[in-house]
Amino acid sequence: MQTFPSLYRGCLDCSLMAYRHDGLRGLYQGSVPALLANLAENAVLFACYGTCQQLTRRVFGLGKGSHISDMQNALSGSLASVLSSLVLCPTDREMRIVGKTPLASHISTWSVVRDILKTDGPQGLFQGMTSTWLREVPGYFLFIGGYEICRTLFTKTGQSTDELGEAPPISISGGVGGAAFCLAVYPIDSVKSRIQVLSMSGKQAGFIRTLLCITRTEGVPALYCGLTPTVLRAFPSNGALFLAYEWTRRTLINHTSTA
Repeated sequence: MQTFPSLYRGCLDCSLMAYRHDGLRGLYQGSVPALLANLAENAVLFACYGTCQQLTRRVFGLGKGSHISDMQNALSGSLASVLSSLVLCPTDREMRIVGKTPLASHISTWSVVRDILKTDGPQGLFQGMTSTWLREVPGYFLFIGGYEICRTLFTKTGQSTDELGEAPPISISGGVGGAAFCLAVYPIDSVKSRIQVLSMSGKQAGFIRTLLCITRTEGVPALYCGLTPTVLRAFPSNGALFLAYEWTRRTLINHTSTA
């Protein structure tokens, strides 16, 4: 819906068209690179998040291990996203054919990678890197910030956010953070998707030029095409993401303390 907004009348129409064209398999097309993108991005993001928190403490003159505010956590998430974007961008390429065909039936992840390497070389995998940073850096400030602020609201007086052990508050906080990310940076993501698809057809366009082209020819609403299913997806998926993150982090801390 982001890439070809004129092809669909809405979320339901897009889903039905995918189902009619390729069956149930069509709804899962592109799931391999999406899975790779999420695995790579979140692995690097959360691996760097702790380091970025320590860097934030130094910048603000705080001692090692001292408590940092929700906004400082948000800043740490923003810094970590700079590095996670480096592994996200190559796996975040569109698996669609530029033109009037809405979905490609026989396109594999490797065939797309092979075509990009053949036409543009290794640098082609990083097409849209600037747009990715423009999306990720402010987006993860809101993503982590929304999560931490929501967690703080759930804590009782005198209680630390690390003591918030119940699954629902953590999941809801993660969902709020994911929804905040999508709502804030969705137009940037739409431009990034267009840049990546255009590059597959041999056309080169920068962020500003692509943004102006979309708004002039299709209007501002085109930048928000597909927002509803994205937000609906973001809430449960990021709720599960942060629940898994907190569970893993606490398990590793407990294992280290007892070892």
